[in-house]
Amino acid sequence: MQVFVTGASGWIGRALTADLVAHGHEVVGLARSDASADRIRAVGGEAVLGDVADHDLVVEHARRADAVAHLAFTLDFDEFEATIDNEVALSARLGAALAGSGTAVFAASGTPTNADGIATEADALDPDGPAGARARTTTAVLALAEQGVRAGIVRMPRTVHGAGDSNGLIASLVQLDRQLGVAAYVGEGANRWPAVHVTDAARLFRLALESAPAGSVLHAVAEEGVPMRAVAESIARRTGLPPAAVDPSTLGVFGALLGGDQPASSARTRALVGWEPTGPTLISDLDAGHYTATA
Repeated sequence: MQVFVTGASGWIGRALTADLVAHGHEVVGLARSDASADRIRAVGGEAVLGDVADHDLVVEHARRADAVAHLAFTLDFDEFEATIDNEVALSARLGAALAGSGTAVFAASGTPTNADGIATEADALDPDGPAGARARTTTAVLALAEQGVRAGIVRMPRTVHGAGDSNGLIASLVQLDRQLGVAAYVGEGANRWPAVHVTDAARLFRLALESAPAGSVLHAVAEEGVPMRAVAESIARRTGLPPAAVDPSTLGVFGALLGGDQPASSARTRALVGWEPTGPTLISDLDAGHYTATA
């Protein structure tokens, strides 16, 4: 296949590009700068300069491709709504351009919460949650399945971890801990974050592009829920910071993330596409020092 990837120079995008190339696919990645283009080329892809706000450019390359992977996003909560607005509008353009083509279009999103237990692929994102606006993207992308596009969603857990991750939530948590002077958790630290190694997340995204049916909602979840007390204790072992409970109300948006309980299952995903994660666990990566090697 020829695959067009937005966000190809990012954390998951580079891993996906490398995995696709290793399995015989051709990748064209959207890059916002020459430096981003170099990162895409370094893992075997071709690069085209542009931005997801340039819908004409995205549609042009989507039409040339057999599959589209939409990974471009921002972790800046101040820009969430504008980013979602653009994704919804872009989805409509892709639907009009690709209707009846059978082209695969899979977009990344986040795993939901389920107040009654472990979230599954059947659960919807909470529109009132920290990243709930992404529910609008899910609706827009899945609507493409009704237009003859093999569209679906790959939901990523709280942490997609691995060596070299410098911008994800675990990296941000370690930075926050150093500012606070403690390895922080909320309450008893029993709340859980689902997790997956970046190579496993990339492999699931590739499997989705290759074969997942239209309308699929997949969970890239290797560990259903890692207790945040265990995360704090691992950070403490590597940094020497004392593990301690903190008041989440003093941490802004990150307080809700740190204190949230969001376990998620991937049982349906594994059965549907034959995905089995094999990468290191989150605690293994923390204990290996991937997030705490430098001050």
